[in-house]
Amino acid sequence: MTSIFQQALGADFDRLHPRLQRRFGISSAQSTSCIGTGVMDRIWHGPAVTLPFLRLGATRHILFPEQGSNVQFCIENYAYRDSFGRETVTFVRSFDIAPHRRRRFDATMVYSPQRSAIVDYLGTHQHYGVLLDLRVDRRGALTIRTGEQRYAGHRFPVALAGAAEVREWWDDADDCFRIEVRVTNRFLGPVFGYRGRFTTRYVDTGTAPVPAAVRPVRENPRV
Repeated sequence: MTSIFQQALGADFDRLHPRLQRRFGISSAQSTSCIGTGVMDRIWHGPAVTLPFLRLGATRHILFPEQGSNVQFCIENYAYRDSFGRETVTFVRSFDIAPHRRRRFDATMVYSPQRSAIVDYLGTHQHYGVLLDLRVDRRGALTIRTGEQRYAGHRFPVALAGAAEVREWWDDADDCFRIEVRVTNRFLGPVFGYRGRFTTRYVDTGTAPVPAAVRPVRENPRV
């Protein structure tokens, strides 16, 4: 089984920087996970009007209202087959905002043959599904932009939806991954974002199974 990113990108997958090919090439067939740790140089949010939405999202591990700099960061990417037999990759991001305050931003991704795209289920219960558009630039970086969004199977109102752009690349000079995330809303403007760096290690999930803590509470069969 090829990775969901290989399926979504097709021949463009080979244009990714080799470090990104390894990171986004994990699949359940390989029994390998990718754990990244590092520092987010800056985490920010938009104007005060965005805070109620961020607080609500935090209850399901979708965004959060805090800001910060030099924040310790971890991202857990595990590939496994879900209860519907779909190849799935976790994107569980943890931010240590303060000594006793950790925030999470959870997602699980599957590839939809019907839509020829990755579906990104945000949060703990997979109520919120987003189609992703993937592009590889001439330097081998990966840019991910959100497309159609649905909540509990229904199209999500544009007025409430956030448009996200994620750019991830390998920094040869500093020997680390770099990431920048920006979420905006058509009416509210900038909503949330972060940027920083991390390094990775690879774990054999044949001997260390996928932790229950990174799996969603509920799985959604809709793609």
